[in-house]
Amino acid sequence: MANFQDIIGQEQIKEHLQKAIALKKVSHAYILNGEKSSGKEFIAKVFAMALQCEKGGTEPCQECHSCKQALSHNHPDIVYVSHEKPNTISVDDIREQVNSDVAIKPYSGPYKVYIINEAEKMTPQAQNAILKTLEEPPAYAVILLLTANVNALLPTVLSRCVVLNMKPVANELVRDYLMKELQVPDYKAEVCVAFARGNVGRAKALASSEDFEHVKSEALSLLKYIQEMEFYDIVAAIKKISEYKLEINDYLDLMAVWYRDVLLFKATRDVNHLVFREELSSLRKCAQRSSYEGIEEVIRALDTAKKRLDANVNFDLTMELLLLTIQENG
Repeated sequence: MANFQDIIGQEQIKEHLQKAIALKKVSHAYILNGEKSSGKEFIAKVFAMALQCEKGGTEPCQECHSCKQALSHNHPDIVYVSHEKPNTISVDDIREQVNSDVAIKPYSGPYKVYIINEAEKMTPQAQNAILKTLEEPPAYAVILLLTANVNALLPTVLSRCVVLNMKPVANELVRDYLMKELQVPDYKAEVCVAFARGNVGRAKALASSEDFEHVKSEALSLLKYIQEMEFYDIVAAIKKISEYKLEINDYLDLMAVWYRDVLLFKATRDVNHLVFREELSSLRKCAQRSSYEGIEEVIRALDTAKKRLDANVNFDLTMELLLLTIQENG
């Protein structure tokens, strides 16, 4: 199923698009701007389906021939623009799939909808090519540009589109979705929500990722026992962490969330807002032995480690300094 009511959050965008359909004031071009996995593709699909639906309502009916074609990605008047090169949408891609196609009238629907995902990958030449269609579109054309970086689009392209910005979704909505729709247990949903920062797709991916579970259990077991470690244990731990180099930001974020929990518990003794509630006895121990200054020092050190790794400072050295700071203060 693909309905506007299935879109989690994004109330302003839903309202804007449904109003446009109801008032028959659909623009020729929209930009959906939001980070990767935030749900842009799903919104574009629902909007395209609703535009082509034979019942003519503001929700796609899911049952007419047009909706069924759209659901199976076989609608002749909904064009998903593809590109051969993974990081580039070329001028030829746009000319062949949009410019030369747009002059042909719709086969069956009232509109011809073009969905260009990762629009930031269009070369300047490709953007100038699409500009020709944006400047003089036929009445039935609707172009949807989906992008994670609206600043990569030319001002001339932006000025001819309605820009709709995706907003982070409220944590409660993401949590409910994971628990009700995906049957994720509450303690696990809590961690995924803390990491997803309002991005439903990311929360969903984390909930089903075995890698994330491994990274989490490794990071937490290190933090629970770091106080008892000798220097050679720390060296061994760094070797183990280096297996997670690709997910190192997740690893460091997990550590930061742990210390935020410690700080929260130390200050309030309140269990309800902790992300790692199921680790309460370890959190309590950590909160008892650490000072407020010490915990803040660790949170600062985690931030510094991230910046150093982004700047390509030696991995082992960065992690060694971090773990020694944690051992001393956490």
